[in-house]
Amino acid sequence: MENNSRLLKLQNVLLDVIAEQEGKIADRDESLNWERIHLASSAQLAWQMALERGADPELTACAAAIHDLGRILTGRKAGHAEAAYEPAKSLLSDCGLFSDEEIEIMALAAKNHSSKDVKGTVIEEIIKDADVVDCCQHGYSSYYKPEVMQRYYDWIEKQKK
Repeated sequence: MENNSRLLKLQNVLLDVIAEQEGKIADRDESLNWERIHLASSAQLAWQMALERGADPELTACAAAIHDLGRILTGRKAGHAEAAYEPAKSLLSDCGLFSDEEIEIMALAAKNHSSKDVKGTVIEEIIKDADVVDCCQHGYSSYYKPEVMQRYYDWIEKQKK
C-alpha cells in the first residue's frame, strides 16, 4: 500500500538531511538525535493544534517538521530561524510535494518561529506554540524567557478544559 502522506514524505527527506549532517559540525548546540525527535513530535503537536484552530493540519505539521532546518544545517541556535528561510524554500521545492504558495507559508513560518513576541499568521503562531510545548515536554524549558513560557502555560490550561 502506497503512503500518500506529504508529512511522512517530508519527514523522510528531513531525516536524510540530518543524516547528511552527521560529523560535519562537532560542537552543535543540540544533537542531531534531538533534531530527529523534535521534528516529529513538534509536527504531531502542530497537527492537533491546527485542528483546534481551524488551520490546515497537514500544511501546519509540515511547517513544524521543517521549522528548525536552520539549526540542523548550521548547528547553532543563534540565528537559526532566519537561516532556515532559503534552505527551506529550496528543500521544499526540490521534494516536489508542495505548491509555491505552500512553500512560502512554510518557509516564512520557519523564518519567524523564534520571534515568539511578534504576532504572525495562524500557522506561524501554531509553529511557535508547538515548538515551545514540545521543548517543554522534553525538558528544554530553560530555552525560554518567562514571557515565552506563558505559551506553554496557556496551552496547559486549554488542555484542562
